[in-house]
Amino acid sequence: MDVTVIIVSYNSERDIRDCLRSVLDERDHVAQEVIVLDNLSKDTTTEIVRTEFPEVKLLTPDANLGFAAGNNEGVRHATGEYILLLNPDTVILRHAVDKVVDFARANPGHGLYGGRTYKTDGLLEPSSCWGRPTLWSMAMFASGLSTVFKKHPLFDPESLGPWKRDTAREVGVITGCFLLAKKDFWEKLGGFDESYFMYGEDIDLSMRSEELTGRAPIICPDAELIHKVGQSSSQPLHKALLLYQGKASLVRGHWHGPAQALGLFLLAAGVGLRALGVKLKSLLGRPSSAPWIGVWNDRHRWLKGYERKGAKHAGTSSPQPV
Repeated sequence: MDVTVIIVSYNSERDIRDCLRSVLDERDHVAQEVIVLDNLSKDTTTEIVRTEFPEVKLLTPDANLGFAAGNNEGVRHATGEYILLLNPDTVILRHAVDKVVDFARANPGHGLYGGRTYKTDGLLEPSSCWGRPTLWSMAMFASGLSTVFKKHPLFDPESLGPWKRDTAREVGVITGCFLLAKKDFWEKLGGFDESYFMYGEDIDLSMRSEELTGRAPIICPDAELIHKVGQSSSQPLHKALLLYQGKASLVRGHWHGPAQALGLFLLAAGVGLRALGVKLKSLLGRPSSAPWIGVWNDRHRWLKGYERKGAKHAGTSSPQPV
């Protein structure tokens, strides 16, 4: 196989059918296999995969491994030269898998490769990639300037400004919704750090990839897909807490000494500023559903980050294909 497409699902019955149909229908000249690892879904996700897509290898662990460990386990079952991580709430367009593999072969040495994502209405969905987090970008978050001046190259650098993801460009972070790597390079990196249950693991991977190769990850603009971001965010506070726990883990894992202390302070300050804004709006009779107050109140927990476990879970059972 040239590439193994790996999809980690969890209660994905609304999306998995369209995702898998697009992967299979948009195959062209690159030999592909598809693996779905289901994280103990309580809906009909596994039934859909098992009955409607018999050519897909279905893995069913006996626990919710999370995004990082789930993808690592999927890679262990992969036979492709490349592995492509794909979110279940995506739809492949115009042979995107073939195009990103061809692009990686024509542009070796970048480690990680991504694509260009759209919303369901056809507008650009920019979260296929981000700029690398720095103390400066965190200071802009803490001051609120990244919110006031969205997509400004100076004040909101992680957004990568107004760039439409329509040119080949090196970036700081390739997100896990559509991420290609050679399997042997993934193994050299040690895969995702499984300390991250969800959120932050792709940033950590991108940072380690650049440190190992000396070259930044890169976007292939011709590899296009739809990404239904936010479709499963029925618990915004829970999602936000995981997100900031992941951010704190990044600071603790990649920075040390005064830089680490400052990074954690800036994260807390940015959350506190937004929680204050929500409180003031409420006093003015303008209630907000944003979860900032809950995130601020739980800061002493998420600022500790995830418990460090290294790149592998000790004792993780290996699920068998169904």
